Amino acid sequence: MTEPPGQSTPADDLDNPWKDAVEHHFPEFLAFYFPAVHAGIDWTRGHCFLDQELAQVVKDAALGKRVLDKLVAVHRLDGSEDWVYIHIEIQGGHDMHFAKRMFTYNYRLFDRYDRPIASLAVLADDSASWRPGNFGFSLFGCRHWLEYPLVKLIDFADRLETLLEDANPFAIVTAAHLLTRQTRGDAEQRYAAKWRLARLLYERNWDRQRIIDLFAVIDWMMTLPVELEAKLWQALTTLERNKTMPYVTSVERLGYTRGHSEGREEGREEGRRTEAETLVRKLLQRRLGVLPGQIDARVGALSLERMEALGEALLDFASVDDLDAWLRQH
Repeated sequence: MTEPPGQSTPADDLDNPWKDAVEHHFPEFLAFYFPAVHAGIDWTRGHCFLDQELAQVVKDAALGKRVLDKLVAVHRLDGSEDWVYIHIEIQGGHDMHFAKRMFTYNYRLFDRYDRPIASLAVLADDSASWRPGNFGFSLFGCRHWLEYPLVKLIDFADRLETLLEDANPFAIVTAAHLLTRQTRGDAEQRYAAKWRLARLLYERNWDRQRIIDLFAVIDWMMTLPVELEAKLWQALTTLERNKTMPYVTSVERLGYTRGHSEGREEGREEGRRTEAETLVRKLLQRRLGVLPGQIDARVGALSLERMEALGEALLDFASVDDLDAWLRQH
C-alpha cells in the first residue's frame, strides 16, 4: 500500500481502549455506525491512521470532553481520488463548542492536505436532544457551512437484544455503553451485565486480539466496586480455563489487578487493603484521570473499610470535586 503524504507512526494512547478497538477493527466500526461511508471505500487498497498529523493540525484547538479523535486516509471505491481523509470524533459529553470544533478541524485538514475531508461524529452523551450536526456562517452573500453524519449511541436503546445478537464487534461496544447507563448506581446489576457481555465475547469464537480489545472497552466503561471486580476476575479466570482460552487474564498491558493474588495470605488485613487501594486507584484514574496531589494523598491514607466504601461510591462520581466532597465526609 502506498503511504499517503505525511504518514508516520501514531502516538501511543494506552489510557483509552477505544483507540485499540477502532484501529484494529476500523472497517467494522464504519460498517456499524456509518454503513454508507463503509460502502464507498475501496478496502482492498488499505487505510492509514494519521494521529500525529491530526495533532499537529489541531494542536491549538480546544479539545472538550472527547473520547477519541482519529484521522484516517482511505481510497474511494470509484477511484476518483488518490487519498481522501476521514476525521472521526467520539464525544463523551455535552460540549457547546463541539460543532464549531468539527468545522474548524475540517477546514484545517482540507487546507493541510488539499483533499476532500469527511467529518464523522459519534456522541456518547445522555441527551436525546443534543445533536450538533452542522456549523457555519454566511456574510454578504458568502456562505461557509459544514454538515456531517452524526450517530447517537442512545438511539440504540430500544435495540439492546438485537445488538447482543449482531456479529459486528461495535454492536457489543454500543450495548456496553447502554448497559452502563442502565445500571448506573446499581452495582449488582452492572456486574451481571458486564459478566454477560464478557461471556458473549468468548461464545463468538473471535480471535484473541478482538476479545482483548473489546473487553478493554467494556471494562473501561463498566466500572465495578472492589469486591465485584475481584469476583468478575475470578469468573473470567474460570471461564478461560474451561475454554482453554487464556486471553484477557493473561494480558499484563490491560492493567487489571486481581482481587486475590496467588500466594498472598487473604487473612492479612494490610494485604487486603493494598489490593483494595490498587484497584480503587485504577478505577479512579479511569473515571477521573490523574488526581491532584493532596487528594491523592488523602485516598492513600484511607483505612481498608473506607477504601472499600470508596470503591462503591466512585461509580457515581462525575468529577474530582465529587471525590473531594466524599473524602471530606469520610
